[in-house]
Amino acid sequence: MIRRLFLAPMAAAGIVVSALVISAPAIAAPATAPAATPALRGAAPFPDSVPLPVDFQPEGIASGAGSTFYSASLTTGDIYQGDLRTGKGFVLVVPPGGGEAVGLKTDVPDHLLFVAGGLTGTAHVYDSRTGTLVAQYQLGPSGKSLINDVVLTAHAAYFTDSYIPDLYEIPIRPGGRLGRVITIPLSGPAAVFSPTGLNLNGIAATADGSILIVDNTALNKLFTVDPLTGASAPVIVAGLIPGTMDGMLLQGRRLWIVEGLANTLIQVTLTSDLSSGTITSTITSPLFEVPTTVAQFGDLLALPNGKYDLGVPPPFGPGAPPGTPFNVVVVSAH
Repeated sequence: MIRRLFLAPMAAAGIVVSALVISAPAIAAPATAPAATPALRGAAPFPDSVPLPVDFQPEGIASGAGSTFYSASLTTGDIYQGDLRTGKGFVLVVPPGGGEAVGLKTDVPDHLLFVAGGLTGTAHVYDSRTGTLVAQYQLGPSGKSLINDVVLTAHAAYFTDSYIPDLYEIPIRPGGRLGRVITIPLSGPAAVFSPTGLNLNGIAATADGSILIVDNTALNKLFTVDPLTGASAPVIVAGLIPGTMDGMLLQGRRLWIVEGLANTLIQVTLTSDLSSGTITSTITSPLFEVPTTVAQFGDLLALPNGKYDLGVPPPFGPGAPPGTPFNVVVVSAH
């Protein structure tokens, strides 16, 4: 989700940005994404690029029913609902007074949209059909937490915090009834944070929800986490590009990792015990402009372009110049 930000130590008044690294490391022989993207179920091809509103500054993306997607604006907290097939869409949510929206996921059967609230320390849950606010949670202290990404299992939503070594759980009961937030303190290697960088970022979950996988951007490491205890263990993967890991997507033993500043999407094939993995595929595209995360649509993968090379959004930087267009890039998973 939010990219590599090097921060000064946190003070009571908030967090001061000291520097930002935007340079993309060299990439070894990635496979270029095909120009024509196959569509779901053999229908007409999807476009390779779907527009978002000008100046939207997207961060997260989530798949809805069919070809529906949702994207979150880091600068305003707005949620955009679009269609990957038609390229059309509209702003579904405009939070009163603005806000921040980072990672998001959709509970399609219950029509719920879970949104990470960044530096506000919050999580919001919206009705994915109407945009109505269903619930708001204060997960961590405002200004001292950075609620970055979220993953859904059959029974809960789990959020990462880039500043505090905790995960947060919102129980999802039958019928979409939501429980009280549970703070999960981390133990083991995932609890080790860098004092000067962005730590826990993307999050994924196994199909049964028994194991979570998180990435630490500052430390360039992956970990498994037991959601019941917070205990963690390393996932050893060679060849990760330092300072680039962002959003993730787990499909069985295939873990997709967005290396945003490198403009690549890698596939890591994990061992059965999830203790290690090997990079087995690399996708790039001339349309990538610092993608932030990834969502699945059948055999397709959709990535929003953050364009952080043009300027990281406030409060971390000046943001992209006014009038900057943003988009979602669609590539084949094969």
